[in-house]
Amino acid sequence: MKLLNVLIVSLVLSASQMLAQGPVVTSWMQNTTGITGRHYVNGNPTPIVDNSLANIQSVQYSNNWVYVSTNGIPAYITGPFPGNPSIATAQNAIFKFPLVPAQNTGTPTNTTGGNIGVFINGVALFDYRDGVSWNNNTQAEAGGPIMGPPGDGVWNRDAVPAERLGFDCAKGHPAMGNYHHHQNPSAFNLDLVVISTVCDIYAADALYVINSTEHSPLIGYAYDGFPIYGAYGFANADGTGGIVRMKSGFQLRNITTRTVYANGTDVTDGPAVSATYPLGHYREDYEFVAHPGMEDYLDEHNGRNCVTPEYPNGTYAYFCTVDANHNSAYPYAVGPTFYGTKVAAKVTSITEAVTTYTPSAVADIQIENVNVNTYPNPVQDVLAVQVNTVNRSNVQVDLLSADGKLISSTVLYQGSTLAHFDTRTLYNGTYFVRVGSGKNSMTKKVVVSH
Repeated sequence: MKLLNVLIVSLVLSASQMLAQGPVVTSWMQNTTGITGRHYVNGNPTPIVDNSLANIQSVQYSNNWVYVSTNGIPAYITGPFPGNPSIATAQNAIFKFPLVPAQNTGTPTNTTGGNIGVFINGVALFDYRDGVSWNNNTQAEAGGPIMGPPGDGVWNRDAVPAERLGFDCAKGHPAMGNYHHHQNPSAFNLDLVVISTVCDIYAADALYVINSTEHSPLIGYAYDGFPIYGAYGFANADGTGGIVRMKSGFQLRNITTRTVYANGTDVTDGPAVSATYPLGHYREDYEFVAHPGMEDYLDEHNGRNCVTPEYPNGTYAYFCTVDANHNSAYPYAVGPTFYGTKVAAKVTSITEAVTTYTPSAVADIQIENVNVNTYPNPVQDVLAVQVNTVNRSNVQVDLLSADGKLISSTVLYQGSTLAHFDTRTLYNGTYFVRVGSGKNSMTKKVVVSH
């Protein structure tokens, strides 16, 4: 009987550990090689290496919670941020997420300014707002870190179009050092229609590359504990039907004045629709429209209940919505309300017994399942090498001569998608780029032509 009791306890503990080590524990991008952040200074396309460790520093869990420790610094290069002299600085943060999230069956909780989620590399997710709103008394916008006291808080400015010129190539920027994304963390220059030229000078990358042929990766968790995915998912919620772009259920209202909300509520007036304040400038310019029977349209929280690669039995999941041109589409990631009960938070310490999760050795990305792009090709000055996946390990990238001799090597860092070679000193001719090592490698032909 004693042996049977021991076996039962052992089985219960094993089952508990398996539950604990689900995606909310295992999906974080832990920095095991000492990668540090890098940033650009305005006018200089050569990045500066920082001292702060990038990505996630540790993951710990208890029976009910997961604790993620991070500096909030990505491995991809940040900055510069035109008009904003700030740089991304270490946050030394601990984020507490529920192991088992729960649907909120009462009144939905609004998203707020500041952190509403965390990406798998430890970078913060903010919602649509930037703290600026219309002030009807002064007939001007007010609030935020630059524009003084807050406005009325009735017509709230959408950060994504309003602050586009201040985002770096990865579509992020800092708030008092806290680097964050309001939107899909894929680089501007990879959109099908490019709406920012910042990548022309500062060739940063981002967390992942949008790939319309496969289910987008799990890229973060919202403050209610539910996962956040990229822009594409299964056509049907049961995991069938192929891959499609997940579409926002929100659309711009047909209005010329801003006097009432979409639900008919009479509110303090905002500015009339104009070239200065176009539709989409404010969050309240949108209305939600349900699409019954169309499973690729998301709900009012910007998610749906569905099967995903990490959750084969189903979960509620948010998606980072983009339009047909891969430009970010409101409400961008999570919101304007949470689907679940908002219980996650930033904490100062861990006050319960926890187990430290140590990831198993992460192999190089499986090159045969990855598209590798080299551009420009032919190249004159700088060659970019990019992979279309979330890269969870450091990957060696070599530049070879036509006869196979090694000319230069660099590293595609964990949590980034882009590597570069300076080709200005090379002779004109044919070269090869090798991504990976040994049998797990891919070679691409490139031409140098000055």
